[in-house]
Amino acid sequence: MNPTETASNEPQTEVHKTSIPRHLQYHRVLDGRKQPIRGLWVRNGRYYGRMTVTDPNTGIKTKGKKIPLTIKNDAGVEAPVQTVAEAVAALKRLHTQRADNDLPVLRQTPKFNDYADAYLTSATTLNKGAKTVQTEKTHINSWKKHFGETRLNLILKPMIMTVRDKMLTEPSEHTGRQNTARTVNLAMTCLRNVLNKALDDGWIQRLPTDGIKPLRVITPKKRLVPMEHMKKICEGATEYKNAAQFTDLILFLCYCGGRISESLRLKWQDIDWTERHLTIGYDGNVKNYKPRVVDFNEKLEAHLKDMLSRRAPDTDFIFPSPQRGKNDKPAKSFRQTLNLARVKAGLSKFGFHDCRHFFASMCAMSDVAKDVVRDWMGHSTTKLLDDVYVHYCRDYHAKQAAKIIFEPVVEPKTI
Repeated sequence: MNPTETASNEPQTEVHKTSIPRHLQYHRVLDGRKQPIRGLWVRNGRYYGRMTVTDPNTGIKTKGKKIPLTIKNDAGVEAPVQTVAEAVAALKRLHTQRADNDLPVLRQTPKFNDYADAYLTSATTLNKGAKTVQTEKTHINSWKKHFGETRLNLILKPMIMTVRDKMLTEPSEHTGRQNTARTVNLAMTCLRNVLNKALDDGWIQRLPTDGIKPLRVITPKKRLVPMEHMKKICEGATEYKNAAQFTDLILFLCYCGGRISESLRLKWQDIDWTERHLTIGYDGNVKNYKPRVVDFNEKLEAHLKDMLSRRAPDTDFIFPSPQRGKNDKPAKSFRQTLNLARVKAGLSKFGFHDCRHFFASMCAMSDVAKDVVRDWMGHSTTKLLDDVYVHYCRDYHAKQAAKIIFEPVVEPKTI
């Protein structure tokens, strides 16, 4: 439907007909024998189909609804029909769609600008993590610059592909650097989230992103950071006030595989000393909103007991803020200490997430079942372990090579 058109269902009385110009009145369409074609009308050169429709949201039937008739042109864009034959075919298609409960939206769809704002402030979106909401907002604002005044039902696949290609060839407005394939794929996901909601709300019938495959992302696998480097990082922070807490954090992340943000929010009450496990995400503020239990290993239990012996009496947090004052709160960030420590250690690429990789790799080289490691790390599948987190050191490869036997093994015969 053309956004500027308004489907009408008002009866045409004699008084109404004489009060408006003739070219703006509805007239019946005649066939070759000068007989009116049932349900087909024309106004100002535009063809309309007259039929009874049911509002999908309210269930209320409207009789005599006049719907502008369209047909897809060579570019795949809906355009007004031009001939009586096209109008008859379009009307038949509408009747078929009505029978299949697949009628197009018969009301003016919102502009992308307005609908995107409504999506960002909806309860579904705000229920996501703060970082996720901020990421979506950044990418959706970029899409608004391209599709802002375009109505949802007029956003087509070729338009999306054009913008995606532009993202790949032009510098980012936010960073000034060239967008990576991963960034563009993330932007496409955010757009798809908005359009999926429009599909659920009945504003569009199908996703214009269908059939658009993600760009291929080639990410070199990170090398395993050995424990010797972890210790160098900790030694690089010895001259700073929070050196002891920084070292505790690095070792904790290595021994349990926690993410930095969720680890800083942990409290001593999250530890069950009797059952010998740690629960991450009691507050629900974790990546997948599901708490998980990490069973003690020897190193983790010993480290936590050592930290407990040095616990500050005025805090419930395992990693309390040094500037908490009278208000108990967790440490906000160790980013500055990390930056200074890795310069001292000569390990400029080291990050807190390397500790998570270290934990997964140690579990793999210790032959711990993948399903168990998946649960400890809070993943939904084991695929991430193989594709991202697990790295085998050279010593492990050498030990595996030593297991290979090239001589045939002859089983003794039993009598």
